[in-house]
Amino acid sequence: MTPLVLLPGMMCDGRLFRSQIAAFGLMRAIHLPPIGRQDTMQALAVEVLAYAPPHFALAGLSMGGIVAMEMLRQAPDRITRIALLDTNPLAEAPEMQARRGPQIDRVRAGGLADVMRDEMKPNYLVESPAKPAILDLCMTMAMDLGPEVFVRQSTALRNRPDQQDTLRSCKKSALILCGRHDQLCPVARHELMHQLMPHARLEIIEEAGHLPTLERPRETTAALARWLEE
Repeated sequence: MTPLVLLPGMMCDGRLFRSQIAAFGLMRAIHLPPIGRQDTMQALAVEVLAYAPPHFALAGLSMGGIVAMEMLRQAPDRITRIALLDTNPLAEAPEMQARRGPQIDRVRAGGLADVMRDEMKPNYLVESPAKPAILDLCMTMAMDLGPEVFVRQSTALRNRPDQQDTLRSCKKSALILCGRHDQLCPVARHELMHQLMPHARLEIIEEAGHLPTLERPRETTAALARWLEE
């Protein structure tokens, strides 16, 4: 079977996809390349492409989806199909760009946990019994990755290019998926991606926010399975 490359969101690692890895890992090779060692989207994509097998299915969530779109721009012939989860094809909005510098300064001053707790994690999830445990996992992943990764990833996100033309030119099997209540990358953003790629499947996961792989793992895994089988 075609290998599957999974790209997690900002300050997350492979644990973001733990249910999907459990579901697919016995059937196909799964690759989890790091996306925290460079500070531009272009360089991040180059690094992942160097790590990845010659041809592969590609799924990315949030920042991982942004890196995936840049990989699609750079090396479309290597990607057999693409899944974009809770992500954004647009360049960063000026108001968000303006917030990056103060966040980076706080993190460099030792405030990574505070930034994750106060400014980022509250925007991730819907209210549910699982929310505290998922938030704890998000904090653990972020602290394990550390402040230098935060700074590099924030810089890459701040300066990222618009990828609408990349999506317009994509004719591969594609899945566009998001949580119904994602406040960071709302449903309207995914409807825009679907307009750019009308052949893609658009799936909205109910009772989920920005991290449906953790919030609604069964439904998200089922959607990914359908995409892999198309």
